[in-house]
Amino acid sequence: MFRKAIWEQMNESLQTLKEEHRFRQCTAYTPIDSTHVELNGRKYLMMASNNYLGFTHNSDVIAGAQKAIETYGTGSGGARLTSGTNPLITELEEDLAFFKGTTKALVFNTGYMANVGTISGLMGPGDHILSDELNHASIIDGCRLSGADVHVYRHSDMKHLDELLADLPATGKRLIVTDGVFSMDGDICHLPAIVNLAKEHGALVMVDDAHATGVIGEGKGTAHHYGLSDDVDIQLGTLSKALGSEGGYVCANEVIINTLINHSRSFIFSTALVPAAVGAAKVALQLLEKEPYHIAQLRANVHDMSKDLERHNIPVAHNAIPIFPIIVGSDEKALEVSEKLFEKGIILTAIRPPTVAQGQSRLRLTVTADHTKEDLWYVADTLAEALKD
Repeated sequence: MFRKAIWEQMNESLQTLKEEHRFRQCTAYTPIDSTHVELNGRKYLMMASNNYLGFTHNSDVIAGAQKAIETYGTGSGGARLTSGTNPLITELEEDLAFFKGTTKALVFNTGYMANVGTISGLMGPGDHILSDELNHASIIDGCRLSGADVHVYRHSDMKHLDELLADLPATGKRLIVTDGVFSMDGDICHLPAIVNLAKEHGALVMVDDAHATGVIGEGKGTAHHYGLSDDVDIQLGTLSKALGSEGGYVCANEVIINTLINHSRSFIFSTALVPAAVGAAKVALQLLEKEPYHIAQLRANVHDMSKDLERHNIPVAHNAIPIFPIIVGSDEKALEVSEKLFEKGIILTAIRPPTVAQGQSRLRLTVTADHTKEDLWYVADTLAEALKD
């Protein structure tokens, strides 16, 4: 009786999602190269990837993964505090700390786990977290799990943040947490103002550089972009996206990293990251330092994409970040435009609630360093045609 009711409730929920054009499914694409995939025997241009520098198919990065497997095997064999720490992962942590200008770093299995584990590992009941309303879901979940009092400020509204800080009680730790580059809109946080408010009100600052690493600040992220590396207490990010691997990281001082090693549940209770991902990420970091032309090409492509969209009077909010939100409004319209592009050989996924707010459904167009001028021109022309109806 009760089991039947459970299945009925879940099926009703799924049916509601379908009726509201919000039902999601995974599609298995076969990568051809860093910008193209194959599906059902047809080649498609991928414009929805976060492989910003094309490193997933970089021969040096692949070789780094292969060498790691040959040396350390396919798995880490244990959690970091038992048998899962090997020389390669400690070397990566040293490289990350040097790269981001901190004394220490800690590697997690995913960016999601890094956010959840860092926030809940540092903050607890009686503490206060101030979080931008458009922060990533992993930040939101970390805030919830921490048990701290969470104060959400309007997106990039520094006056509102100041007001919330001023109203806090004198007890408990204070943490301001923000995305460096916001994943759905591609805008950059107002870090100088955040740092100033943190100093004024005695708060720590945490920046999630998931979409900023390898993209801004000579690839070193938001704090470096603004010249504030010494003023940001916690720099967090992923080993995926621009680095072309998998995993997450936290860069901070020794006290914060030791606190996470001892209190972050997503770090303590997870088998360590596989050697292949560690080896690939290590090489990717080296490429950012040795071969700056990857980032230069990405920026050139972002500029070209901006101009191509503007040519069709498609609104462009910026020309510095490889994320272009094409806001169409309704869920149904977003799916319709996405389908039209698919028919023309372009993968551009519809983004709908709850990922974005009601009425803000969109296509999130992303550019990589490996796209050609012809790719970008074709996408702009085809998108403009699809948006007409």
